[in-house]
Amino acid sequence: MIFQILNFLLQITVSVVAGACILRCYLQWLGFNLGIGQGKSLATYLLPITNWLVLPLRKVTPSVGRLDSASLLAAYIVVLLKAIAVATLISIPLEVLPLLIFSLLDLLQMTLSGLIGLVFASVLLSWVGPGSQMQIILGILVEPVLAPIRRRLPNSGAWDLSPVVLLVLLQVLQIVLNNLK
Repeated sequence: MIFQILNFLLQITVSVVAGACILRCYLQWLGFNLGIGQGKSLATYLLPITNWLVLPLRKVTPSVGRLDSASLLAAYIVVLLKAIAVATLISIPLEVLPLLIFSLLDLLQMTLSGLIGLVFASVLLSWVGPGSQMQIILGILVEPVLAPIRRRLPNSGAWDLSPVVLLVLLQVLQIVLNNLK
């Protein structure tokens, strides 16, 4: 029971911190300005969660084009540390390569889950809060992933089926990742 509680608390902490790092990386990829002087922007919440880890990593990890590799590495490190902590708690011998691969798959799984959440939130807000600031932001975040699907789907009139297709594809990818783990 104690292990389950610790694992649960650890999973929540890792999901928040690593998820924020992934979101930070994605926002910078999209060209969002994450400057502090943005008022009540997303950066107001995102930067305090990630700066403690991302800023030191920026000194040794250069960005690659639009990719904020320090944020991505920060997310990976957090997931890796969680895997090490869980393996230590349940007394599994630590083997480096499987641990590195498992952490990478776990990070990909977390990214897919976050994207699924963004798609659901975007669709729901497009129904109940169209035009709201949050719906617009979510639309901007989801659009780069939906656009290629929309181009390939036939026009279905008033219904936009691209979120459904994307959710199915993301679920299939999650199944593949779960089987690889």
